[in-house]
Amino acid sequence: MDLSTCKAIIFDSDGVLVDSEVIHIEVEREMLAELGLSYDREEYLSRFVGLSYPDFYSQLASDYQARIGGAFPADFGARLHERTEPRIEAELRPLGGVTQLVEAFSGKVAVGSSAPTDKLVKKLEITKLAELFAPHIYSVDAVSSGKPAPDLFLHAAKQIEVPPERCAVIEDSINGIRAARAAGMLPIGFVGGSHADQGLADRLFANGASLVVSSHHEIIGLL
Repeated sequence: MDLSTCKAIIFDSDGVLVDSEVIHIEVEREMLAELGLSYDREEYLSRFVGLSYPDFYSQLASDYQARIGGAFPADFGARLHERTEPRIEAELRPLGGVTQLVEAFSGKVAVGSSAPTDKLVKKLEITKLAELFAPHIYSVDAVSSGKPAPDLFLHAAKQIEVPPERCAVIEDSINGIRAARAAGMLPIGFVGGSHADQGLADRLFANGASLVVSSHHEIIGLL
């Protein structure tokens, strides 16, 4: 399967549609370091980007118990939100070429994001992208298992009435690429976000990406 045979594209949001991962990662690593949990950037991107918040906090709690001992602070999520949201509102920008890609693609489009519904919709509204995808904006809230499980992408495909094998997924995370592969879809790695490091493309390929692109304009050229 290649992009020319696909009848739908499902987009991740953070780091693919909106340039938010760079903000989230910076604030999260800063706050975790304050707790004594420091992570190498490559490890952090590989393990945590693309996870739902419950899965993210579950892994952090395990790391905290193993490295420091005791319970992971129960108020971490609330404090993270307080520190992150003002920056999202002030700094968030869309990734270039999204509108042009959606307009150039003749099939259906949807969003499949690990973010909670309220945060997902808010980011798309801030960046004026919501109207491109509504009503096909799907959050991990709609399924029981988040990425790297295929559930969210399969749910999106069902809603837009396109067989999974005719869907492409654009993802910037290892967890998202694994989810797309597990769903039987064409996994396209995306390294156009500000958070992407030099090794991200190789890691996406190593985890199942069929191709990796650095911009939405590059995808237009593949249609």
